[in-house]
Amino acid sequence: QVQLVESGGGLVQPGGSLRLSCVASGSIVRINTMGWYRQAPGKERELVATITSGGNTNYAGSVKGRFTISRDNAKNTVYLQMNSPRPEDTAVYYCYAELRPYYSLRYLDYWGQGTQVTVSS
Repeated sequence: QVQLVESGGGLVQPGGSLRLSCVASGSIVRINTMGWYRQAPGKERELVATITSGGNTNYAGSVKGRFTISRDNAKNTVYLQMNSPRPEDTAVYYCYAELRPYYSLRYLDYWGQGTQVTVSS
């Protein structure tokens, strides 16, 4: 089986910094895109940032210039460095990966269980 496990969430003050990590583990052949999405109470899940296996990145306009996504392909790990977070960044952050497990010939979408990030003073 394949698992995505996030870590690093918690309480952070506005203007501070926080780094989220997500490790993909299990019977994985290859990982294409990895990324982060978030969902605030009463709102739909939205894209935060994605990164391809080649390092191409894409950001939501609301976080561009403040958040940085990166990955370590050797460790099947994706990171989200959150600098200068704002109260409106408060949400559950979900890790995402498009990957091919050993038991499939297709690439499938996988999600982590989510980690809470609260931005408050």
